[in-house]
Amino acid sequence: MIEKVIILDFGSQYTQLIARRIRELNVYCEIFPYNKDLNLSSAKALILSGSPFSVNEIDSPRIDLKEIIGKIPVLGLCYGAQFIAKEYGGKVTKSKLREYGRANLCYVSKISQLMKGIDLNSQVWMSHADTIVNLPKNSDVIASTKDVRVAGYELRKKTAFGLQFHPEVYHSTQGSTLIKNFLVDICGFKQNWTSESFVQSKIKDIRDKIQKDKVVLGISGGVDSTVTAFLINKAIGSQLNCVFVDNGLLRKYEFQQVLDSYKEMGLNVKGVDAKDEFYSALKGITDPEKKRKIIGNKFIEVFDYEASKIKGVKWLAQGTIYPDVIESISATGGPSSTIKSHHNVGGLPEYMKLKLLEPMNTLFKDEVRKIGKALKISNKMLMRHPFPGPGLAIRILGDITEEKVKMLQEVDYIFIESLKKHNLYNKVWQAGAMLLPVNSVGVMGDERTYEKTVALRAVSSTDGMTADWVHLPYDFLSLVSNEIINNVKGINRVVYDISSKPPATIEWE
Repeated sequence: MIEKVIILDFGSQYTQLIARRIRELNVYCEIFPYNKDLNLSSAKALILSGSPFSVNEIDSPRIDLKEIIGKIPVLGLCYGAQFIAKEYGGKVTKSKLREYGRANLCYVSKISQLMKGIDLNSQVWMSHADTIVNLPKNSDVIASTKDVRVAGYELRKKTAFGLQFHPEVYHSTQGSTLIKNFLVDICGFKQNWTSESFVQSKIKDIRDKIQKDKVVLGISGGVDSTVTAFLINKAIGSQLNCVFVDNGLLRKYEFQQVLDSYKEMGLNVKGVDAKDEFYSALKGITDPEKKRKIIGNKFIEVFDYEASKIKGVKWLAQGTIYPDVIESISATGGPSSTIKSHHNVGGLPEYMKLKLLEPMNTLFKDEVRKIGKALKISNKMLMRHPFPGPGLAIRILGDITEEKVKMLQEVDYIFIESLKKHNLYNKVWQAGAMLLPVNSVGVMGDERTYEKTVALRAVSSTDGMTADWVHLPYDFLSLVSNEIINNVKGINRVVYDISSKPPATIEWE
């Protein structure tokens, strides 16, 4: 069994960063909401996240710590540290000033295992409105800053620790050392969660779960479905049946290119032309959430129909990854706000007879690529930019028509091929174009035009949880803009999106 850390989510904006830092140390972790039944039987350690709440609020997040502390090591961060302190008899009060941003440690315990290798004046990141003024009995301060006396503490003989700052963020310069001290030195994790170990473990899990059943998998040409296909194929071989649905919302030439690529790679793939069904279902729909749900329902309908043609199919596989799960159901049901729905998250409708197989749903995007490398999938497939499950439907703001799809396909093709031609494609994590519900006045050949606007989007990221816009060269943007306007009928204006995530999302809908 894989050693596991459980991160209990109290609604912090940094919860996913905690998971990232832990996995960078080759330790496996999962995020669970504080307000769901928690089974700690498989956990070797527990981390309590921060929260937008105050521990002194009546409706603040709470759990029964006495059932946990003393049984497995516990580390509380920010709100988590305040919660442990208060529950064990300490006192937490409102700070005189909101403590936010960089601070430096002016005291570091020389005997605490957690603080081993942490330097005086080490920079940490504060983000809290409350502060711990009195610690519980049988506890010690292990770190302080000039303004925060209890920047870190531990409960004696309980293997429980609290940090008022956030070691998981980049600005805490020795944060990774702190997390490693907790996981490796205190908890005894072996740091053996690697791509190869994941592949071997997951192959065994799939074989044990599927037995002699057949599986049908939807593929799109994207990294997630590609790696999912190869992983399942490695586990059960010919029991896997791949289906590629043309929903009419793919990129230009993508349907045939994907089919040809997968056949060359030895997968059993069937192409299904369902464009008309999707266009009909989406007719007149402008709300982005309704679009996603319609596409999701139609996607499942098509798969249910195709699966019924294959004797012995009992499982529907999907390339769902962790950011999909987190964003769709708020860190697996926690108090964070839901951002958007995903068409392949949240379970199957009651009428569908297939069971769900999602072998990648605990991985971030960069981890999926590492698994792909372990499976020896070509770089050409692994380094493809992510593409949203609902396709161009959520890049067309407003209603969906075949005419709009073809227009955006042409724009997208010019943009992506230009990135490749100018050696910029691999410097960008994801790129695409958005067709806006905006017409603007233009002039072409001495004639007035009143045509549509497209927004180009290119971002850098590691896992899609956060992203920054890419500073593409002005000359490049000028060339792309001219090519789009000159070659795509109906477009007379091109703009470039310079928003980061947060506050914006990568997609516009």
